[in-house]
Amino acid sequence: MENLRTDKPGEMNTLSQVMAKLHSKGYDVEFKMSDHGRMQPTEGDEIYNPDDLLIIKTYRFEGESDPSDNSVLYLMEDKNGKKGYVLDAYGAYTSHDEAGFDEFLQKIPVEDREEQQIFGGL
Repeated sequence: MENLRTDKPGEMNTLSQVMAKLHSKGYDVEFKMSDHGRMQPTEGDEIYNPDDLLIIKTYRFEGESDPSDNSVLYLMEDKNGKKGYVLDAYGAYTSHDEAGFDEFLQKIPVEDREEQQIFGGL
C-alpha cells in the first residue's frame, strides 16, 4: 500500500489532489457494493464478481490527528478497461457497512501498477 504523505512540492499528497488527477485521467467511476453482494458502478447496469475486476493501485491517506480521517483508495479496472475506484475509511471507521465488502475486496486480483502507467508521467 502506498502512503502519500510527502512534503515535496508539486507531488500529490492529499486525497483531493489524487482524486482530481484521477478524474482528469478517466478514473471517474465509483464502484459500490450492490444489493446482490457484488460490485457495481454508481451509474450503470454492470454487476461485477471479484474476478471481473482488478485492483491496479492502492493508496493510503492518514489524517494529521483524527483516526477517522484515515482513508484508503483502491484504483480498479474491469475486464473491458473501465476505470474506477473504491474509497473507504480504515477499520472501525469504514464507510462500507455492507455485508461481505471486505471479503469481496480481498478476492479481487491485485496488480500494483506504477504511477507513471496510471497517470502517464507525472
